[in-house]
Amino acid sequence: MLRPYFIGLQFLTRISLVKQDNWTEEDFGQSVKFFPLIGATLGIVYAAFAYVLTVLLPGYGIKMPVHFTAAVMLILPVLFTGGIHCDGFMDTMDGLFSGRKPERMLEIMKDSRVGSNGVFAFVTLMIFELCIILDMNPAELIPAFFVMPIIARYMMTLAIVFYPYARPEGMGKAFKMYADGRTLTFATVLAAIFVLPFGLLAWGALAVGFLFMRGFAGFAVNTVGGLTGDIYGCITTLVEGLVMLTFMVGANVI
Repeated sequence: MLRPYFIGLQFLTRISLVKQDNWTEEDFGQSVKFFPLIGATLGIVYAAFAYVLTVLLPGYGIKMPVHFTAAVMLILPVLFTGGIHCDGFMDTMDGLFSGRKPERMLEIMKDSRVGSNGVFAFVTLMIFELCIILDMNPAELIPAFFVMPIIARYMMTLAIVFYPYARPEGMGKAFKMYADGRTLTFATVLAAIFVLPFGLLAWGALAVGFLFMRGFAGFAVNTVGGLTGDIYGCITTLVEGLVMLTFMVGANVI
């Protein structure tokens, strides 16, 4: 029963709890309903680092510099996912904002090379996220970094289920082929279990992520006729940043 989870975990992260070989399209498709659980696995790792840096070490009199802590928390998602979603983000920025025809946009996104749009967008995103982490209340780092990957991957699940795939084939096509109402229900229950106990800020982050996913996915459909694997990764990356932003702003408002 958990084989699709382990396959999804191995594909979307650098965490391999149980080595999986001989993947099939159905295995990929079945893994979609476990995306929030994969996010929770990453969230445990991120929250553990935040706990060590902001609670455990200071408890022993070792106060970590805020810039060092922010830098560590910034690079964790890249390290533990192998940058797979960052690659999708850069390819999407290169393609969707190239000003070309839809067919050419899809070709650009498929190209393994990164263009100036992608590089500029990624550097800008990292700068903004670093500033958000620095401005975030240290007490919010642990819950924010736990729910962040869960919400982001739940939004990827929703994008896969609700929006058409842009290409006749591709790795992301397998996700779309086997995603149905049961996938949506299962993923929603998992997301609710992990996110809702964290209160108003987590609920707000969930709402912000959903609104962004709807807007960005709708823009992509209108632009290139559907979503791709790269766009799934782009949505995941940007929702993670929005979750952090919601916790930073919300903590100062509530």
